[in-house]
Amino acid sequence: MNAKHFAALLLTAALAACASTPRVYTDHAPTANFSQYSTYTWSADLQGMSPLAQQRVVEMIDAQLAAKGWRKVTDNGDVTVVARASTQQKQDIDTYYDAPMWGGWGYRSPWMYGGMGMGYSSTSVRTYEEGTLVVDMFDTASKQAIWRGTATGTIPENPQKLTEQVQAGISEMFAGFPPQ
Repeated sequence: MNAKHFAALLLTAALAACASTPRVYTDHAPTANFSQYSTYTWSADLQGMSPLAQQRVVEMIDAQLAAKGWRKVTDNGDVTVVARASTQQKQDIDTYYDAPMWGGWGYRSPWMYGGMGMGYSSTSVRTYEEGTLVVDMFDTASKQAIWRGTATGTIPENPQKLTEQVQAGISEMFAGFPPQ
């Protein structure tokens, strides 16, 4: 592997490492008056997560809402919270091209001589899992959607890093909550 290929591979690895931070998006109903809400109830329908992951996600979101002054109740909260997770297998395909090497000035001649070798390409394929966590909030009385947060990122193989990444996504998701 020549220096160009090594540098390109190193750059790709560095960019892939940066991409592990979750991408977070939030949206809310412009007519929702968040100042009227102070309690919430979890929906029993948490989809796409193992029981352990459900427990972690619920605890993380509970902590965020408690920090905003909201109180969790078992029944009939002002807001019903629903969380869903999904995973999708993705691929990154990178192709690197290398031009042919050309010689220098000809031996004992002022003329340049022709090329030495042919150009070539190499392709690398990286398969990875991408996960998405969606948190929806509904006004319990009207059953209308009032808020949605979505966090999407590459799923690391290390469970500790996954927990940290989910925590970072949830923290960012609720950074501007409740909407003004």
